Amino acid sequence: MRKLLVVVDCQKDFIDGALGFEGADKIIPGIIARIGEYKASGDEVVYTLDTHTEDYMNTQEGRNLPVPHCIKDSEGFALDAVLAPHLEGCKAFEKPTFGSMDLAEYIRDNASEYSAIELCGLVSNICVISNAVIAKAAAPEAEIIVDSKLTASFDPALHEAALAVLGGIQVKVV
Repeated sequence: MRKLLVVVDCQKDFIDGALGFEGADKIIPGIIARIGEYKASGDEVVYTLDTHTEDYMNTQEGRNLPVPHCIKDSEGFALDAVLAPHLEGCKAFEKPTFGSMDLAEYIRDNASEYSAIELCGLVSNICVISNAVIAKAAAPEAEIIVDSKLTASFDPALHEAALAVLGGIQVKVV
């Protein structure tokens, strides 16, 4: 069996763009190292891209989080420039909201191949937690892992709360 690494939304708008926050860039070197470990072991790496259109403000998410971000093909939509080369050739999942149903279907269809699924990236209390729950539902027998040093939030208290919730649903938080 192999492992799957899911790199969540490491896009410019979450690092130093519209929704960027201090410390978001600090997790990138660790994520790059983890990608290297997975590739060297012959394991799989995929990534998600928060993907919105110009009508974002008319969506439910836009009405509740009224900050246009990750508009497809904008500068903020792009992967972090330092990270991007390490994800070349990896499967990408564009998602219009926090969790990716396409990722869920991909994991479900390949669940018997994975002993573990690890998630990292941004933002811990929004998209990382959403996709970890999806991974747990799609592959209930795989170990789901979130490394607390490879994810971050604009709010340290929400970061810790998200990690606690993940632990409560049997996601291994390291």
